[in-house]
Amino acid sequence: MSLTIKNAHLFDPSTGLNSSGSIVIDGGKIIEVIKGKNADSGKVVDAGGQHLMPGFIDLHVHFREPGQENKETIATGSRAAASGGFTTVCAMPNTNPVNDSGIVTAFMMERIRATSVVRTYPIGAISQNLAGQSMAAINGMIQNGCVALSDDGRCVMNAYLLRKTMEYVSSYDIPIVEHCEDENLVGQGCMNEGLVSSQIGLRGIPHAAEDVIVSRDISLSAHTASRLHLAHLSSKGAVEALATAKARGLKVTGEVTPHHLLLTDESLRNYDTNYKMAPPLRTEQDRKALVDALRSGIIDCIATDHAPHCIEDKDVEFGQAANGVIGLETAFATCMKLVEKRELSLERLVESLTASPARAFKFEDRGQLKAGMLADLVIVDPKLKWKITKDSFFSKSSNSPFIGWDVTGRVLATYVDGREVFNLEKGITV
Repeated sequence: MSLTIKNAHLFDPSTGLNSSGSIVIDGGKIIEVIKGKNADSGKVVDAGGQHLMPGFIDLHVHFREPGQENKETIATGSRAAASGGFTTVCAMPNTNPVNDSGIVTAFMMERIRATSVVRTYPIGAISQNLAGQSMAAINGMIQNGCVALSDDGRCVMNAYLLRKTMEYVSSYDIPIVEHCEDENLVGQGCMNEGLVSSQIGLRGIPHAAEDVIVSRDISLSAHTASRLHLAHLSSKGAVEALATAKARGLKVTGEVTPHHLLLTDESLRNYDTNYKMAPPLRTEQDRKALVDALRSGIIDCIATDHAPHCIEDKDVEFGQAANGVIGLETAFATCMKLVEKRELSLERLVESLTASPARAFKFEDRGQLKAGMLADLVIVDPKLKWKITKDSFFSKSSNSPFIGWDVTGRVLATYVDGREVFNLEKGITV
């Protein structure tokens, strides 16, 4: 049966769509976009005049399955994604066992088909067991469904290994996703190196730890003519290197997280481990550089780096705490703060969650409201005010720096293949 979503504010900056109208869906795809009037074919859903957008796409999440299901599973992570408006997510390989072979990838795909309520794609490891010494079983992972390769959580310090991997995967035309932190420069650091780290007595991580790896990886991408995606950028220097790479026409894209767009190392003065992540929160100058780069398109997209942890992983001395925060449920609402402060337009925010990540990973069948695209959609009330609480989360974990924030903008419903998977009033609906 076909589905029509009527009385919607159609909003898709990538196609210039910003008007009232309807979307007609059949067979899991958008059949027709009707501007200025309502349609009534098949089953009809009234959007109540709210914004109807392409479903959000997150190129960087951690779902912890297999091996750490106490923190998150594919099932709970996908529900968190749906509640945040995300219809496509890409899951990093630092599972246990590591997703470094076709066997593990095949297991993950079985769990995805059985339990995920959104489109979930595995990202395979670059190196065996993320050890950075020898190449993982790349062909098997790709054949079983991996859409990219990454050792995220660890930098590939062996430049020769990274070069050979880039050369190997160039024929598959999938990106290498790099965690850009020189482990020797990071050392035992646990926050940004600067005034705040000196004042509160925590070991710092210099900007150079990120900047030198970004520059190295861009050089290797140029040498091998391979696709490179720079994960969770945090420093002004990294942004400048990415801008230069794009000016040269290299196949390099980049992402930034909501927490790096909104927070700085000033947040660490109370030693709250929910502000501990890798790379670390940096200075206001860096934050502004990241926002400027996202606004201009130098940074392609927003990715949450959703990283669930148990209480015992965070409720320890700051230097010993696990890195990372959750973010799928709160990404849109928290980033609306940038819109409210006029640092970012609503158009660019939505594009950075939809069409831009789709282009970065060549998901050519989604990210836009037009005929022929997958019917992956989200209905949003951009003016709805709410408070972020632990009760807001479908994730198994609650390690968020945004708990207690008053925010504006909320997902009302999420559709995958034209089927409602989340409704704010009903919860998960599949």
